[in-house]
Amino acid sequence: MNIPVPGAPPPPAAGDRPPGDHAPGDHAPGDHAAGDRPPGAGDRPPGDHAPGDRPPSAGDRAPGAPVTPTRQPSPVVAQIKAETLMTLRRGESLLLTLGIPIVLLAFFDLIGYPDRSLTGGVSTIAFLAPGILALAVMSTGMVSLGIATAFERQYGVLKRLGTTPLGRPALLTAKAAAIFVVEILQIIVLWIAAVLMGWQPRGDVMVFLALVVLATAGFAGIGLLMAGTLRAEMTLAAANGLYLVLLLLGGMVVPLSKLPGPVQAVARALPAANLADAFHATLGLGNAVPGRAWLVLLAWAVAAPLAAALTFRWE
Repeated sequence: MNIPVPGAPPPPAAGDRPPGDHAPGDHAPGDHAAGDRPPGAGDRPPGDHAPGDRPPSAGDRAPGAPVTPTRQPSPVVAQIKAETLMTLRRGESLLLTLGIPIVLLAFFDLIGYPDRSLTGGVSTIAFLAPGILALAVMSTGMVSLGIATAFERQYGVLKRLGTTPLGRPALLTAKAAAIFVVEILQIIVLWIAAVLMGWQPRGDVMVFLALVVLATAGFAGIGLLMAGTLRAEMTLAAANGLYLVLLLLGGMVVPLSKLPGPVQAVARALPAANLADAFHATLGLGNAVPGRAWLVLLAWAVAAPLAAALTFRWE
């Protein structure tokens, strides 16, 4: 009888093989089955990674784990981005929105027109800068939007976009919002250029932005009114002609006080003259915006988009 010794390993059980003995098919240590690759010197232990390999992180999705859908921007936001990029990529739009205003600002400041005798004692750059900013808002909101939309309507682009999940009201909203984004970029550039020429802006920035919003709504309504009722070629001619008329009658480069009485009365009923008046008051003089300017801009901001919505033809 075997007496177990304390601390000694248990005796082998029946069927156990002594060390070094292997059953047929078993592999000895260091031995490999046919087709198995023996470990080489270049093999890395588990958890080790080659330089440049990305180790697994806590954010990696395990196999079989549910996929979390990526949040997509709303159709309106996506369309605003697309409209903004298309506007900035059009060379004629950049010429109209930046080239012409900067040239007018630099040219009239260079020749000193209008001088203090025409502006009521205000320096040339102090009169020109608010007026050119008003011109920039008008050119982008009315001319650029109107012409681009008219040609999109003629080529059938609006009809196709109107049948998408975006919808027609949201499409027009995205166009107007994209114009506002472009105007902000435009204002920043013109503002810097005017300051470099010696302009010292005054007034409240929030009041200025409120005026820009009202004016953008009014001018965009006028542009869409032309684009939705006239052929593209007619819109091109009408928008540029109206741009020239409002430039001369809007108090932007020529003081309103120098216009004949009847012409001045007509000009004061238009959004361009009231926007220029408001900018001159708040940015040029640091005064309060005249109540008449607020009322006229508000009236155009409501009436023009409403008229455009009622008369707009999509094809």
